[in-house]
Amino acid sequence: MANWYLETGNKSDIVRSSRIRLARNIKEIPFINKMRKDDFEKVLSITENAIGNIGYGLKFLLLKDMDKITKDSLVEKHLISPEFSQNQYGAIAINDEENICIMINEEDHIRIQVFSAGENLKGNLALALEIDEKLEKEINYAYNNKFGFLSNCLAAVGTGLKASVMVHLPALAKTGNINKMLNIISGFDMNVSGIYGERLSAKGNIYKISTKQTLGITEAETIKKMSIIVEKIIEQEKAAREILLKGNIELEDRIYRLYGILAYSRKISYEECIKILSEIRLGVDLGIIEELTDAKVNELEVYTKPATLQKYLGKTLDNYDEDIERAKIIKQIINK
Repeated sequence: MANWYLETGNKSDIVRSSRIRLARNIKEIPFINKMRKDDFEKVLSITENAIGNIGYGLKFLLLKDMDKITKDSLVEKHLISPEFSQNQYGAIAINDEENICIMINEEDHIRIQVFSAGENLKGNLALALEIDEKLEKEINYAYNNKFGFLSNCLAAVGTGLKASVMVHLPALAKTGNINKMLNIISGFDMNVSGIYGERLSAKGNIYKISTKQTLGITEAETIKKMSIIVEKIIEQEKAAREILLKGNIELEDRIYRLYGILAYSRKISYEECIKILSEIRLGVDLGIIEELTDAKVNELEVYTKPATLQKYLGKTLDNYDEDIERAKIIKQIINK
């Protein structure tokens, strides 16, 4: 099976990916902000033993044993945070497809993450809860009958659930309606940001929408609320795309010119590549560009990222050589 981020999924012309995260802590051990070295090591020992008993093909990996390029590549794929990548007591449990990535000793002792291409919040939640139930048989969770799962982070107390989607909204940006849409989403008690934390002018017009509430709400209610918001986003982006498409030869010309830059450049920076690929994906989804598919655009997005590119090639590159190698990889993917 291919890595999840190379696949296409339900409504993936707009919803790039879905993630479910469950925050859990071990009862006998202090929360992260009160932990000492022996506490961190105890969490690592307990979780490594537990994860070894639950299956799913998970490999337990210590961050301190990873090279910088490997960790940076995990950050680029949004499997771990930049801050967590520097954690000397951190670890992950990850499978070959990378759709399951459990973070150990992040802001909580355990953070179960399940990813998928497209909109698949219910499916991700089902798998995350299945993993959670198996771990709970091995680990004594910090739990309160009144409040639910306990955490150092008040935003995780209760269900410990955070659901999020990455959405591609180029048409809303082009028609000038993106800020209005983002403000409406925020009004429904959702977090909104670019994939690198920006609020406005997100790189590649990709935004992360995530839930806030974990207390006084069930997992099913959280997913239902999120799904309603996602449908509204899809509806508005599709409407904006219809407006753009109507007899817009200028749009078609611009997208094909950018495709020419992408396909024939001898060197290209990551920043330029991100901007172009956003337009190219829109062109593919609108039926303007027939030479590519969404799956190929996924490949282009993944393997042109700086650390992931270097990891794929198996060598460290300076910025100049990286731009040259990026152009070569782009040609390989387009022409295969």
